[in-house]
Amino acid sequence: MGIIVRLDRIMADRKISLNQLAEDVGITNANMSNLKTGKAKAIRFSTLEGICKVLKCQPGDILEYSDDDNIDKLL
Repeated sequence: MGIIVRLDRIMADRKISLNQLAEDVGITNANMSNLKTGKAKAIRFSTLEGICKVLKCQPGDILEYSDDDNIDKLL
């Protein structure tokens, strides 16, 4: 798994749409969608900073690390 993006959860908590967040951060809806769904391969620190500023959260609220070995042990 690696890095899990929890952007959708924070957006729902803050009641903000993908379109509004993308506009407020200054990136395209398509790029924000890729971030939200975990399809993005990278994120610029300036984008992460903008998301955190708009959503009033910390990077750790959005990004989570999952150790694949631990998942195998649970299954």
